[in-house]
Amino acid sequence: MANQFNQYSSSAVVRTQESVLATNTVVRNTYILLSLTLLFSAVTAGIAMVTNAPNLGLFTLIGYFGLLFATQATRNSGLGIFFVFALTGFMGYTLGPLLNAFMQMQNGTQLIMTALGGTGIIFLALSAYALTTRKDFSYMTGFMMAASLVLLVGIVANIFLKIAMLQLLIAGGFMIFSSAMILYETSNIIHGGERNYIMATVSLYLAIYNLFISLLQILSFFSNRD
Repeated sequence: MANQFNQYSSSAVVRTQESVLATNTVVRNTYILLSLTLLFSAVTAGIAMVTNAPNLGLFTLIGYFGLLFATQATRNSGLGIFFVFALTGFMGYTLGPLLNAFMQMQNGTQLIMTALGGTGIIFLALSAYALTTRKDFSYMTGFMMAASLVLLVGIVANIFLKIAMLQLLIAGGFMIFSSAMILYETSNIIHGGERNYIMATVSLYLAIYNLFISLLQILSFFSNRD
């Protein structure tokens, strides 16, 4: 009986150690890949700015969903690395025309740098909180689903209404949603809910991307009111 208990205890310890090791590996790989994709995205955004790339409009959504599908389909193979760079590079390229538009403003450079700095601070603070406290944010699943639907409805409505205040509310909603996504996804990685570092990278990248754009829009709105 004692031997069986010892064997069970040893087995449980081994499984726990393996689980911790696997989690640490996913966290490490995710943040390495995230850093590289953010850098690559910045390069493609710079290329789009220098070449005065046009706004792709509807093709942005087609390219985004197509590359996202390809990334999900190949997430368990080496090809997934290629598609995650293709996705983030494409998103960076589509950001170029927006940044060029802001650069035409009198304080455009200041707005971009402020939004960039704010995005970095928020991401680092929320990630550090989730990693150090190891709090489980899985209870936010329902909120994330509901918030995404509300934001989608708001975006579609504003395509036709074109109300500045509604655009501000949508930007504020995306800022909150993106911040919540950073907490949720980081917690998901820590607690074993996400074992694929490619998809974890995509989730965090999109949260950072949307957070940056939201901050830029909010700062621009209040800057234009001065």
